[in-house]
Amino acid sequence: MKKTYKAMQVTRPGQLEMVERDLPEPGPGEVLIKVEACGICGADAGAIEGLEKGVEYPRVPGHEVVGTLCKTSGPLPSWLQPGQRVGVGRLGGHCNACEQCRLGRFNLCQDQPVTGSSRDGGYAEYMLARMTGLVAIPEDLSSVDAAPLLCAGIATFNALKKSHAQAGDTVVIQGVGGLGHLALQYARKMGFRVVAVGRGDDIAEEVMALGAHHYIDTHRQDAVAAIKALGGAQVILSTITDSPAVSALLPALAPRGRLMVVGVGKEPLTLMPGLLVGRELSVNGAITGTAIELEKALDFSLLADVRAMIETRPLAQAQEAFEKMRGGQAKFRMVLTMDHA
Repeated sequence: MKKTYKAMQVTRPGQLEMVERDLPEPGPGEVLIKVEACGICGADAGAIEGLEKGVEYPRVPGHEVVGTLCKTSGPLPSWLQPGQRVGVGRLGGHCNACEQCRLGRFNLCQDQPVTGSSRDGGYAEYMLARMTGLVAIPEDLSSVDAAPLLCAGIATFNALKKSHAQAGDTVVIQGVGGLGHLALQYARKMGFRVVAVGRGDDIAEEVMALGAHHYIDTHRQDAVAAIKALGGAQVILSTITDSPAVSALLPALAPRGRLMVVGVGKEPLTLMPGLLVGRELSVNGAITGTAIELEKALDFSLLADVRAMIETRPLAQAQEAFEKMRGGQAKFRMVLTMDHA
């Protein structure tokens, strides 16, 4: 095994640079992963641009990581084997000791690393990971295809599951981007009547091909009126970070409808108490998922043929790939690949 590896690290906010690092040894409960692919996510900006509090630099970003398990500090559980392909998402592995872990709510563990933020992530040829955060990758799913499903995929898949929508219900997907284009596919394959809300008629054909039954262009239509004309929405899944736009769509919910929020805006949501009370509406957040939930999302994606639309770049072009994603020019996810030659 090599003694050093290449990584794209943030030495100071705003700039990624290629560095050569000594290969680390896994500590108790850790494994060393030889990275094959790592997706680029909007949340990476927290560490790369210095927007996230508490990040210590230098830091290697990236939390949509797929690779092979190449070294451990001790025995592996029965479901893991040396050389097995595994994934690591944003939640870097629960502690098994805090109150939330004792309650079985592992995704809400209060003592787990955030991959690519509080510990180094996958913009690298190798990375360390907690064993409790590892996800088994299905054999028939490529590493490049699996990578974005470990964040954008699980975020939307789990939110739809937690929405309590039933087959045939009207589900609105707000935003057609890295998250939204996967949400449209999942919603269609789950049997919902899918309404996409986006901006511009240039994406109309693409949106319909991804699974929408109806597309509402907010540049040309009043989205609330259009959704009400369809009978209202049982669920609105918002994937955008524009809080005022999310708030404005709330009146489109049918009685006992539910707003599911996965896009993290910087401004507060504005909710009219009369609307909330009068229709018995609910507003819920959904944070990615546990390792088991990630595996279920991957299995469903394979079974239902849900895939992200992906552009790949080599590790050395991480800065260019991140800037393309950050500028809204990617359709729809960027994935870094490693050259281990």
